[in-house]
Amino acid sequence: MHCLTGCAIGEVLGMVIGTWLGLPAWGTVVLAVALAFLFGYALTLRGVLKAGVGFAAAVKLALAADTVSIAVMEVVDNTIMLIVPGAMAAGLTAALFWGALAFSLAVAFALTVPVNRWLIARGKGHAVMHHVHHH
Repeated sequence: MHCLTGCAIGEVLGMVIGTWLGLPAWGTVVLAVALAFLFGYALTLRGVLKAGVGFAAAVKLALAADTVSIAVMEVVDNTIMLIVPGAMAAGLTAALFWGALAFSLAVAFALTVPVNRWLIARGKGHAVMHHVHHH
């Protein structure tokens, strides 16, 4: 679940930075998605590289293992942030912003875990990395 942790970190940073900079909602979402993928892949890469896998192979494994789960998480959490009235414009000191963000991440996590389990059961997603984790 490293990718989901990294994804959440990136999402929060993107939302906070975008809001702090006063970006429009679409700009904040683009930043949050970009950082979510960056941090999600980075946390996975860290573990795979630590296991002794070469960089090119590690990147391929991270892309294969994490892309679907990060994409699902990002669609869900950003959709929720966009549909909660006022959440994107609330500002960093507003409980609405933080409450909506926490709720969006919780729902996204709850929906992404079964997706990951489904992928693993079919030999996809994180299943492509099981041989790395068992070294």
